[in-house]
Amino acid sequence: MTTADPSLIPLHRLSFEEPGPPRLGELPGGAPAWLVSRYADVRQVLSDPRFGRSRLYAVDAPALSDVPDLVNDPDLMFNQDGPDHLRLRRTLRRAFTPRAVARWRPWIAAIVEERLDRLEERGQPADVVEEFTLPLPVAVISRLMGLDAAARDRMRHWSEHAFSDGSHGGEEVEAVLKEFSAFGAELLTERRRSPADDLISSLVRAADEEGGLPEAQLVSLVCGLVVGGHDSTMTMLGNALLYLLGERPESWPRIGADEDAAGRAADRLIHLVPLGDDRGTARHAAADVEVGGVVIPAGAVVLADCGAANRDPAVFPRHTREDLFAPLEAPTLSFGAGAHYCLGAWLARTELQLALHRLSARFPELCLAEPVDAVVWRTGTTSRSPRRLGVRW
Repeated sequence: MTTADPSLIPLHRLSFEEPGPPRLGELPGGAPAWLVSRYADVRQVLSDPRFGRSRLYAVDAPALSDVPDLVNDPDLMFNQDGPDHLRLRRTLRRAFTPRAVARWRPWIAAIVEERLDRLEERGQPADVVEEFTLPLPVAVISRLMGLDAAARDRMRHWSEHAFSDGSHGGEEVEAVLKEFSAFGAELLTERRRSPADDLISSLVRAADEEGGLPEAQLVSLVCGLVVGGHDSTMTMLGNALLYLLGERPESWPRIGADEDAAGRAADRLIHLVPLGDDRGTARHAAADVEVGGVVIPAGAVVLADCGAANRDPAVFPRHTREDLFAPLEAPTLSFGAGAHYCLGAWLARTELQLALHRLSARFPELCLAEPVDAVVWRTGTTSRSPRRLGVRW
């Protein structure tokens, strides 16, 4: 009997081990790491400042990736700790509050409607990835950051290398990231010279007020916003549609008829469908810390398995796990927790809710034009979603 290729399994079908006490395992390269999987334990690791990110990139630390990528850039905000991290985070925090995102909601909705018009004009069967799930978040982040058409055209190329899963050559990734960093640096220079009404100009003003922020960290922040601002939403939306249309078609009309229900469904989908096959977010223990009755020693690498924690039956009962319209019993860990909680979480949720609600309202009889198992997957990056998804209505 052959084992199915994990890269061909829809992400909503991935299996997770039953959450249990912290145990010793290993990183992909073989170095030891502690695996944490229960909800309370994962939340503790992500929230306790003794578990940081910056020490993961010390000279003597085991490599987390075989090739360079943006995620493992020490200058990235996500990889900073303490005062350095807080100073960077303060430059963005006000821009992504629920109140700020609520002000953006009308123009995000307008972009959704524009993409739906194009999808309808395209005729059926149509590729909903090409016509909707990819161009929608690209258009939103481009509007938010004031990016031109040339940048939009390069965005997917940058993302595929910034989030490479190791299948791209090291020299190739390094060259693309060098080009991407040059773009980020030029964008900052341009906004300093000619401020506009966009997120980058706000970032430049906030950084000047904060003072003392290294330029390399600002460049990494800009690059992270460009690619992270569309890749995660594109991935979530494509995987959500595959699950809803392929395995939960009875729920589709309700998502279009009730915007609040669409919001609850978006929350549940974000919670249950991971962005990729990676099973843990890494942290470094600065001291001996007891987690779930087990002492994790100072200097250890810890992998916090958010996917397993989001399925912990002690917190999320099995009888409501598949109820798309039931409110979550506890905050999801899909966006992390603690100091590194994803700043773009509210924007991502808003985009997913609006996209699903309006797509269902416009096309209540939307269905897949091919079986779920026939889907060709976008691979080569740490996130995974359908490369194309044929639909009819």
